[in-house]
Amino acid sequence: MLELPEAKIIARQLGETVCGREIITVVMNNAPHKFAFYSGDPIHYQSLLKGQRFETALAYGGMVELRSHDIRMVFSDGANLRLHDKGVQRPHKHQMLIEFSDGTALSGVVQMYGGLWCFKESTFENAYRKAALEKPSPLTSAFSKDYFQALIGLENVQKLSVKAFLATEQRVPGFGNGVLQDVLWSAHIHPKRKVHSLDLSEKDLLYHSIREVLGQMLSLGGRDTEKDLFGKNGGYYTHMSKLHAAEGCAMCGGTISKEAYLGGSIYYCLKCQKL
Repeated sequence: MLELPEAKIIARQLGETVCGREIITVVMNNAPHKFAFYSGDPIHYQSLLKGQRFETALAYGGMVELRSHDIRMVFSDGANLRLHDKGVQRPHKHQMLIEFSDGTALSGVVQMYGGLWCFKESTFENAYRKAALEKPSPLTSAFSKDYFQALIGLENVQKLSVKAFLATEQRVPGFGNGVLQDVLWSAHIHPKRKVHSLDLSEKDLLYHSIREVLGQMLSLGGRDTEKDLFGKNGGYYTHMSKLHAAEGCAMCGGTISKEAYLGGSIYYCLKCQKL
């Protein structure tokens, strides 16, 4: 799933590859998916994009956006994007396939749910996109300690668990259940801890863990549980994930527990992250 680090990486890769290439064909909804979301009828994407050249690629929150003049192509967290070289077979099933004049192609496949929105700027509204555009990213200096302390100090979040606070309601756009695990492990905070139970030092440590762990994920090409535009796994070793949980805690050697919580799996060390 696209979260903050992967969105930044894929946007950079798109800027280095597909930007500048002429679009000749757009095929949408080849394999209908109940939770693939489009802006209007996807059959109109062809008329919007044919003959265009994407000029820039950017990321905000867990979204990736391609721009051509006033045309926007936006991908949300569940859209898996792949670049295909000339002559390489395209996926048989997909929710998007954009062919370029040089023989390359960009495909989009929705995993669980995801948006593939194409529209002229100011003609499409989406609350998640709006929040992601307006709120500061933890990967930027705008996500300051003062900003975070004000956010975590809000009265209406005090009874929430730390997972609910960070990974729901777009409080921190692009910060999802995936990146959450190592951030909380690094901060020695249990995902179910209530926000009001955190003291000032724990809040400070959480802020620095968010900044530092996300920075590491970005610098290492994303998490090893996710793939980039070329299908390559990231280089960041996810300590708290299905890939490595059985290896135990890298800090204390203790057992890593896994359980279902708030619509996803959480991982935590029984010694380092006490509830």
